[in-house]
Amino acid sequence: MSTQLANPAPLGLMGFGMTTVLLNIHNAGFFPMDSMILAMGMFYGGISQVIAGILCYKRGDTFGTTAFISYGFFWLTLVALTLMPKMGVAASPAGFMGWYLLLWGLFTAGLFVGSLRYPRAKQIVFASLTALFFLLAARDFSGSAVIGVIAGYVGIFCGLSAMYFSMAQILNGEYGREIMPVGKPVFN
Repeated sequence: MSTQLANPAPLGLMGFGMTTVLLNIHNAGFFPMDSMILAMGMFYGGISQVIAGILCYKRGDTFGTTAFISYGFFWLTLVALTLMPKMGVAASPAGFMGWYLLLWGLFTAGLFVGSLRYPRAKQIVFASLTALFFLLAARDFSGSAVIGVIAGYVGIFCGLSAMYFSMAQILNGEYGREIMPVGKPVFN
């Protein structure tokens, strides 16, 4: 029996990626917010990333632990921010969402700098996610629907890049060689 732990990153990346694509199809204006997006946010985007982060902790991966647990709770708080006002539990954060998204953008920008030590595919995920959070914050600060649509397209790209990196890690690991290229780090 092997004592080597499985790589939890593909699970977290796929949960993040699929949920991000679905939410940003909404942000781009194609579909209204619905229960499918909220359910994905709670379970696959939220809980699966928290699990992946805990498993990264067990492997001694500080970057993965911080990223997956943080973004897992991002999804859970985003769903709560959507549902709590509808349930009469708390007021809508409408005027304050820009600050929430700006703080997530600043956090993500820091992780992007850390991602420069990893394959290019990871850098693309964090660069596009940084841009997404700043665009969403700009949308909420300005009220611009156009910025929201642009953010939606950036978010679709971001989510697809995370799905690609997830699948690349799975297939490259299974075959023991590079089936799907992930690129070289900028720094070692």
